[in-house]
Amino acid sequence: MTILIRNGRVINPAAGFDAVADVLVESGKVVQIAEGIEARADRVVDAEGCFVMPGFIDLHVHLRDPGYTHKETVETGCLAAAQGGFTTILAMPNTKPVADNPDVIHYVHNKAEDVGVVNVLQVGAVTKEQKGLELSDIGGMVKAGIPAISEDGRSVMNAELCRQAMIKAAECGIAVLAHCEDANLVSGGVVNADARAAELGLKGITNAVEDVIIARDILLSRETGARLHLCHCSTKDSVRMVERAKEDGLSVTAEVCPHHFTLTSEDIPERPCAEPGKETAGETDADTNYKMNPPLRTRADVQALKEGLRDNIMDVIATDHAPHTFEEKNTTMERAPFGIVGLETAASLTYTELVQQGYLTPVQMAEKMSYNPAGIIGIDKGNIAPGKTADIVIFDPRAAYVIDKNKFAGMGRNTPFDGRKVNGKVRMTIVGGKIVYEEKGDSSAD
Repeated sequence: MTILIRNGRVINPAAGFDAVADVLVESGKVVQIAEGIEARADRVVDAEGCFVMPGFIDLHVHLRDPGYTHKETVETGCLAAAQGGFTTILAMPNTKPVADNPDVIHYVHNKAEDVGVVNVLQVGAVTKEQKGLELSDIGGMVKAGIPAISEDGRSVMNAELCRQAMIKAAECGIAVLAHCEDANLVSGGVVNADARAAELGLKGITNAVEDVIIARDILLSRETGARLHLCHCSTKDSVRMVERAKEDGLSVTAEVCPHHFTLTSEDIPERPCAEPGKETAGETDADTNYKMNPPLRTRADVQALKEGLRDNIMDVIATDHAPHTFEEKNTTMERAPFGIVGLETAASLTYTELVQQGYLTPVQMAEKMSYNPAGIIGIDKGNIAPGKTADIVIFDPRAAYVIDKNKFAGMGRNTPFDGRKVNGKVRMTIVGGKIVYEEKGDSSAD
């Protein structure tokens, strides 16, 4: 199929290109970027006023498949990704069975290939069954195609075992994606430890829960030479530590999620208590759609994250897409699982909260959502120069709309952003020269 994208603002950080131009795609590849291309095409796309960028790459997605397909499947997760402009996603290993061996890796990769929507790379677990006792078959999983290892959902609390995993990852040339949470410090917390937690009568999670493990893992990275990527950073000190690690020349990168640079703990609303089977008339609780791990932090933390992204200390914007069923979330804050969905809303929130507010340029948006993630895991993506695979997103910065969770392509509806007005919307997603998503109808909120 030949696609001619006309008159878009082509933004390609890999080539230092940012200009209005046409893009010609043939046989799955970008073949030409220039003004006024004259060519026969099966499809001509008018991208005037839109950004034409390398397809987004999400380093942090929970597809829930295998084992939890009542929450999400490879297929529905891929459809959600396409709607959000993502052309490559990394699936976290906390499935059932855990992705700790080549068989599970092959299962996910084969299923994604059969679905044929977006590129899926399964991440391997650090330890067997994520129990933190014994290393998984990292070498075997590398041969099966993993781009990284992670214990996401928890930290490897045994520092020596974590060190051994980093040594193995360095030998295999893959990254370590670290979920930083000291399990011994959590103490049953469900929201950030601050005044809002006290107002809601909930146990808090301190910044130290995250910061202690970030410091440990940076030191282990220094010792082992491993490529360390810090997942879902949420504290002001995480930015400071990443900055220092980079000043010291360490191979350390970090990601921030849209909910952590958009919302604070003060935004958590109350709602009628929703504990099944219990008389709760007149009682209130917090909205469980605002329960995620790490939790929403303070204004000072949010400001530090925004500035860290602006100053290129924090490298990546990732979603930590974590779907749950309505029934699982429709309970008390203490009982509800951590996590929200994010694939369908990440680009719009990034544009609204960071680009329009002057923290990021459109080029930086493309860097943090595509070019940098590709570099961290060492894949030939995030680049739409001629000759490269045509993984492309067309993003309209003029569009204003209200987020409607019922229009999501994924199975999850657990989002704190339902009803929020945002600017900027994905109009089209192209994977390997194939249009896998096209926005239909008028998305105006006016």
